[in-house]
Amino acid sequence: MRLSSGLVTASVLDRAGLRTRVDAALCAFLARRRDHLTTIDEALVPVADAIEKFVLGGGKRLRPAFAYWGYRAAGGIDRDEVVAGAAALEFVQASALIHDDVMDGSDTRRGEPAVHRHFASLHGESKWLGEPEDFGMASAILLGDLCLVWSDELLHSSGLDPATLARARSVFDDMRTEVTVGQYLDIHTQVTGDTSLQRAGLVARFKSAKYTVERPLLLGAALADAPADVVRAYSAFGLPLGEAFQLRDDVLGVFGDPAVTGKPAGDDLREGKRTYLVAAAFEAADEASGRQLREGLGNPNLDEAGVRRLREIITATGALDRTEERIAELTRSALAALGTVPLDAEGVEALTDLAAAATRRLT
Repeated sequence: MRLSSGLVTASVLDRAGLRTRVDAALCAFLARRRDHLTTIDEALVPVADAIEKFVLGGGKRLRPAFAYWGYRAAGGIDRDEVVAGAAALEFVQASALIHDDVMDGSDTRRGEPAVHRHFASLHGESKWLGEPEDFGMASAILLGDLCLVWSDELLHSSGLDPATLARARSVFDDMRTEVTVGQYLDIHTQVTGDTSLQRAGLVARFKSAKYTVERPLLLGAALADAPADVVRAYSAFGLPLGEAFQLRDDVLGVFGDPAVTGKPAGDDLREGKRTYLVAAAFEAADEASGRQLREGLGNPNLDEAGVRRLREIITATGALDRTEERIAELTRSALAALGTVPLDAEGVEALTDLAAAATRRLT
C-alpha cells in the first residue's frame, strides 16, 4: 500500500497552511511521547527516533486534508483543535504502512529502509543475540501497534470538546476496523489466488479507499455536526474517489517510477497483489498470457525482464486502458455527488482540487 507521493502537489495540500499546521501538531505530540518513552528506558530512544522519522519524514497529509476540508465544507469554523484531531489520521496511516511492509516483506518505504529492515540492521550493528530479521519484524509490529494507540491518544488530546469527540468516535473506530480487515482480505486474496474483479474491488475499498477518503470526510462531517444529507453526499463522493485513488496507486505499483513511489519498480507484481489492474488482465488474457501472469505474479525473484513481460501482457490485454477508464468513471461519479447538497464554496473547491490531484495521471 503506497501513499503515492507524486500524485498530490504540495500547493493543494497546504491550502490555508494546512499541511504546515498538521506537521506542527504531529511534532508537538511526538515530542511529548518522546519525553514519556525516554523516562521509561533508554532502549526506547530508537523507537521514538524511528516513529518520528517515519511520521514526519514523508507522506502528503492527504487524509487530514480530506478530514479538514470535509469539516470546513460542512460549515465548520477553522480551529487548531480540528487540525490536531485530523492529524491523528497520520498515525493510522503510519500503522497501516509499517504493518503492510512486514506482511509484504518490503525492503523500502518512501526511498528509505522499511521499519523492520531498519531494526534488523540495528540488531546486526549492535551484535545482539538471536536473528536480526526476527527482531526487525517483531519491532515493526510493535511500532505499528504503538502508532495505532497514538492515533487514539492524539484525537482525544486534541482539545476538542467531549460532545464533538463522541460524534467522531464511531467514525474513527469504524475506519480503523475497516483498514485492518481490508489488510486481511488483501493477504487472504493473495493466498487463495482469487483474480476476480469483484474481489479486487472489495479489497481496494476496504484496504485503502474507505480510510483514505470516505472515512476522513465523514470524520470531518462528524466534527462539524453535519446533517444526514451531507453525510450521505460525503459517502457518495468519498468511496468512489477513494477507489479511484487506489486504482491510480495500483497502476503506479506496476508502471510507476521508483523516484515517485519510493518502492522498487514492479514490487506489486513480485508481491502478488491481486489488484483491479491484474484482475482485468486475467479476465482478458488468452491461455498463454494467463499462464505467464500466474507464473510471474507473486514471484519474489522476478527480474526486470520478467516485470517488463508482465507489463506488456497487462497493456496488451487492455487492462491498463480499462483501469484508466475506471478511474475516470469513479472520479466523475464522486465529483457529481458534491453538487447534491449545499456546502461551503471554499471547502468544495478544496475537495475538488484534492480529487483531481489524487487521481491525476503522471504522463
